[in-house]
Amino acid sequence: MKRIVLLLKGMAMGGADVIPGVSGGTIALITGIYEELIHSIKSVDAVALKLILKLDLRGLWERINGAFLLNVFAGVLISIFSLAKLITYLLEVYPIPVWSFFFGLILISAYFVMPRTRGWVVYLSMFVGVILAYLITSLTPGNTPEELWFIFISGAIAICAMILPGISGSFILLLLGKYEFVLGAVKNLDLAIIAVFAAGCAVGIIAFSKVIHWLLLHHKGVTLALLAGFMLGSLNKIWPWKDESGDVFVNLSPNDFTTITGQPNQLYLAIIFFSLGIIIVGGLEWIGKKIA
Repeated sequence: MKRIVLLLKGMAMGGADVIPGVSGGTIALITGIYEELIHSIKSVDAVALKLILKLDLRGLWERINGAFLLNVFAGVLISIFSLAKLITYLLEVYPIPVWSFFFGLILISAYFVMPRTRGWVVYLSMFVGVILAYLITSLTPGNTPEELWFIFISGAIAICAMILPGISGSFILLLLGKYEFVLGAVKNLDLAIIAVFAAGCAVGIIAFSKVIHWLLLHHKGVTLALLAGFMLGSLNKIWPWKDESGDVFVNLSPNDFTTITGQPNQLYLAIIFFSLGIIIVGGLEWIGKKIA
């Protein structure tokens, strides 16, 4: 049963990672596996390499928490390869309800992520996170090379963002001009591109996880506040009503959305899905406390 739950959590992470603006790290935090995920990835180190060279597969499996990583990343891959088209379809056909759902999900999650013990350092850390995430999500995508070396770098950078709640790896790929390129490679099973991108992801996530693990170990409250700030700052990107007719998206009020775009603002539907996101996270938090 535990393996199935981990697989489903991984699938939720993978589904989020496909969406520019939503982070798999956010889902990991929401579902309560973030710290274990960071610790497990961090364990892929020099000691693990020595175990590989000694062919001590049992020792390697135990060191890296293999069962956990296998189930989580299997779920991520299942989502990326099977849900990419579905999520793309939902965002194209029902953008306002989908973005409203994630807006509520992330907003309430940021509240639960914030440490209960708070001081001016914690609030300052949260503020820095908000500003950084807002600035990053306000950037405009650029044109970049399609050579394999840049695909490797793109994977290393995007995966770092992918495990940062609030900073979407997909959006970083958009900024690097490689979102559609990589997604197309996945859909078309372009193994060369996929392999190079995956290699970049592996290097990036192993290196960056060590930084996050150290911060959580030595400065947990400040780090959680920073992560919560990242989540709040990213709400700029997933605001449901926006005008994307120009080079840069512009957030609009529901009424201005209807006036400018000529489309219905679906306000009542947005409120329902926004509330659903809050209820789901609140329910998971309540169940978690009951089980604990």
